[in-house]
Amino acid sequence: MSIAKRYKRHRDYGFFDQDIRLNKLSELGDPLERLKNGVDFEFFRALLEDRLTKKAKGKGGRPPYDYVLMFKILILQRYYNLSDDQAEYQINDRMSFMRFLDLTISDDIPDSKTIWHFNERITDLDLVPELFDLFSIELDRLGLVVNEGKIIDPSFVEAPRQRNSKDKNDQIKQGNGSDLWNDKPAKKRQKDIDARWTKKNNQNYYGYKNHAKIDSKSTLIESYTVTSACVHDSQTVDILLSKDDQGQELYADSAYIGQEKSIKKYKVTDQIHEKGYKNNPLTEAQKSSNTEKSRTRVRVEHVFGFMENSMGSMFFRKIGVKRAETTIGLMNLTYNMFRKIQFKEQMMRACL
Repeated sequence: MSIAKRYKRHRDYGFFDQDIRLNKLSELGDPLERLKNGVDFEFFRALLEDRLTKKAKGKGGRPPYDYVLMFKILILQRYYNLSDDQAEYQINDRMSFMRFLDLTISDDIPDSKTIWHFNERITDLDLVPELFDLFSIELDRLGLVVNEGKIIDPSFVEAPRQRNSKDKNDQIKQGNGSDLWNDKPAKKRQKDIDARWTKKNNQNYYGYKNHAKIDSKSTLIESYTVTSACVHDSQTVDILLSKDDQGQELYADSAYIGQEKSIKKYKVTDQIHEKGYKNNPLTEAQKSSNTEKSRTRVRVEHVFGFMENSMGSMFFRKIGVKRAETTIGLMNLTYNMFRKIQFKEQMMRACL
């Protein structure tokens, strides 16, 4: 005769069970709860509604989803690096996502097509730079931007690799990609003619670059620009720097050598790494100087390291430079949001 084993049994669903489960998620450390409590997303409502609200053409029609809700979904996508389909599924599946979005089990949830359409709209309106700048102004108002030095550096954001013939790749490199696949519109929509190949440290990359300027003390991203991967780092200095950087030290690696004109224009102090050459190696003094500069410049790696490790890697899933600008801009904004939260938590611990 077999002896039936006793196992822990399921309880009947109770009125407070959902709250108990959410409390458990909080105890385990829900990053979305930190984001929800640390950033007031209503701060973005006025800008979103001003730029996105369409004038009604007549009576009827389905009202749009709340713009702040949709914006928060885009932030979710960037933090977890989710596709539109994955975002729809995870919002339906995960209690932590629903709590962050202020949704209940009875609420309608935007589907993947709605998420895609919202992303396209803010791309067409070039709205992400405005959202980024609005939040940057708030960070500055809170005194989080120290303005004692700047660091500029790029990071690769890889894209799905294209399988084209050599002839078509040559045409794309020459800027004639728009003339290709006109007889096959469905295929053309799947071709990224803006992304490019490049090589660094004997490793090949395909996609785009996220060129960023960060505040050396706070490591907040202050400005950024997006290019194809093959654009040289030094070509973006004039875009990243501003007159507000005057009198501050500028840290960068040796790829930015030769930017004396920009350094003089913005009146920053040159702290760019020096570079040795075949018949003119670095002196011991220059090596020592580079080591000292690296103590500050390395902080930019913390920024990109957070994006790569905590934000599900830097990978672009869509097609075209305009969409890349939206995705990468949201990535930078998401990083700044979490950095703000870190400052808030540090200040709270200091007060204990």
